Amino acid sequence: MNQKNRQPVTLFTGQWADLPFEEVARLASEWGYDGLEIAASGDHLDLKRADEDDAYLHSRQEILERHGLKTWAISNHLAGQAVCDDPIDFRHRAIVRDYVWGDGDAEGVRRRAAEDMKRAARVARKLGADTVVGFTGSAIWPYVAMFPPVPADVIDAGYEDFARRWKPILEVFDGEGVRFAHEVHPSEIAYDYWTSVRALEAIDHHHAFGFNWDPSHMAWQGIDTVEFISDFADRIYHVDCKDTRIRRASGRQGILGSHLAWGDPRRGWDFVSTGHGDIPWEDAFRALASIGYDGPISIEWEDAGMDRLHGASEAVQYIRSLLWKLPEAAFDSAFSNQ
Repeated sequence: MNQKNRQPVTLFTGQWADLPFEEVARLASEWGYDGLEIAASGDHLDLKRADEDDAYLHSRQEILERHGLKTWAISNHLAGQAVCDDPIDFRHRAIVRDYVWGDGDAEGVRRRAAEDMKRAARVARKLGADTVVGFTGSAIWPYVAMFPPVPADVIDAGYEDFARRWKPILEVFDGEGVRFAHEVHPSEIAYDYWTSVRALEAIDHHHAFGFNWDPSHMAWQGIDTVEFISDFADRIYHVDCKDTRIRRASGRQGILGSHLAWGDPRRGWDFVSTGHGDIPWEDAFRALASIGYDGPISIEWEDAGMDRLHGASEAVQYIRSLLWKLPEAAFDSAFSNQ
């Protein structure tokens, strides 16, 4: 098979941050991945070191090269979460780097998280990647139930807060020639269809801001994951493949998860290995081809009920089998700049 006739398939390293970067790269190469969507977690990518120390940055590149891998995108989900969140608390302390947390003062954490997002744009450019995938956080997510009643001006203020904090970040992205791909996800300023519309409006449709199409958190909310691609055709900046299975059998399971642990069969939905859930992957890839998306297809493997070494290997073969069903013309430019 000629690799240039298909899109690159990458592995998102966020769920593998307990392993050294070298080990994840070795495994991904053996499984047949083309590259990695490198998460700024564990020892995989320390953005502060990468921004300040060329030798450290080159060590990441050398590991990729040794295993025949490339990177088209990096992830800074965790710092992005802290940019807009209110409250900032023990949850953030557990996920952000020490240099972002600092003394734990909430506004200080938000400012340092914003600086880390700018740093991510610089590091992505140095690595030759054109996209940073991540979260935005949200000052108004705690009000998602809208009870006790929440005045409209509080919600308006939340989108204004998002715009005020993110527009300077996006200007840095613009200057570096890098795009931000926001993952539409609960707890974010854009977590479903209409909040995605409103988030774009809040930042005046800044062209550095688009979406990471990850259908797993859309499906259980009842959002048409394929129509999302068509409606936001000019904003699909990255693709993550994470599958979801929705349980409908007993009538006891709710879509909010009931505060049950991942993998608990009483949950109304759960993540499963790609190809084992309810996401219409073939329809999605046809839609992506129709809008001209030729970027990486990144597998975000997560399944509490399957061994991850088996699941990650299985997932890349499944996704590749779907991509090869589509016309070669859909992927002519995928490797044009490699």
